[in-house]
Amino acid sequence: MKLSVFTVATPDLTAEELASAAAAAGIEGIEWRYRGIPADALSEEPSYWRHNRCSIDPDQWEEQVPAFCEAAKKHGRQSIALVPYLSCGDLLATEQAFQTAQALGASMMRVGVPGYDRKTSYPELYKQAVHYLNEVQEMAQQYKVKAVVETHHQTIAPTASLAYRLVQSLDSQHVGVLYDPGNMVHEGYENHRMGLELLGPYLAHVHVKNAAWFKDASNMNSNSSVNEKNTEISLTSNWHCQWAPLTEGVVNWLQVFRDLKSVGYDGYYGIEDFSGVLESKVMLQHFADVFAEIERRVEEEVQV
Repeated sequence: MKLSVFTVATPDLTAEELASAAAAAGIEGIEWRYRGIPADALSEEPSYWRHNRCSIDPDQWEEQVPAFCEAAKKHGRQSIALVPYLSCGDLLATEQAFQTAQALGASMMRVGVPGYDRKTSYPELYKQAVHYLNEVQEMAQQYKVKAVVETHHQTIAPTASLAYRLVQSLDSQHVGVLYDPGNMVHEGYENHRMGLELLGPYLAHVHVKNAAWFKDASNMNSNSSVNEKNTEISLTSNWHCQWAPLTEGVVNWLQVFRDLKSVGYDGYYGIEDFSGVLESKVMLQHFADVFAEIERRVEEEVQV
């Protein structure tokens, strides 16, 4: 089993510190976050999406990439992916990201898909995405870096089947799907094995995290009306979803691992824990320990 870490989950570590911690935990691959730090965030404490010390700045990638490559090489780690935050249709930014991924020696890169907010219809967004992904496929072939579409809530690809619909006409050698069961707790749950069977050769990578649903009692009254019998009727959901520790959320990773093995998946499992419960280095070791135990149990099941 191959493990990796997406550096968005380790915002307090520099590239050098992250590579060292990954090596200590036996995590082979690194997925580098590709986004700059806002000027007003530099004085803040490290955080996942603002002051992330383990990110490559798109405006300085040519200067920064050698240091990130050296950090990985020094500790015997492999830069397997670049993970930017691309907008669907932005071909200039997409090509620059491909250039960065190639310079890193990465084999994969996340590309953009449209968000969905009820303002633009799905058919129109789908048309935009397919046009973009056809252009992306040519870049992926040119730069020899596979483009991946992530299953992600609040986009037009929250499920395996909707991600598959985006890529099904493309060459699976150049375009694939990043399968993220943790995101699918928020939106997009499908039976995991069924979705993986549908993806087939398009299954390119897996992200590992967890989430759970919680009842929000504080909003009960404001979201209710009273009918003729003075009975409160809830008009909106009083539930919210939030990130959870790896072994405490909705995703049953033992079963997901079984399902991935059933379809012959032999790629990386990349940690992206946003729960914030464990310090970064401890979280990496915990991830490695959990997945070692999962692998051991599944091997025992096969032997039986």
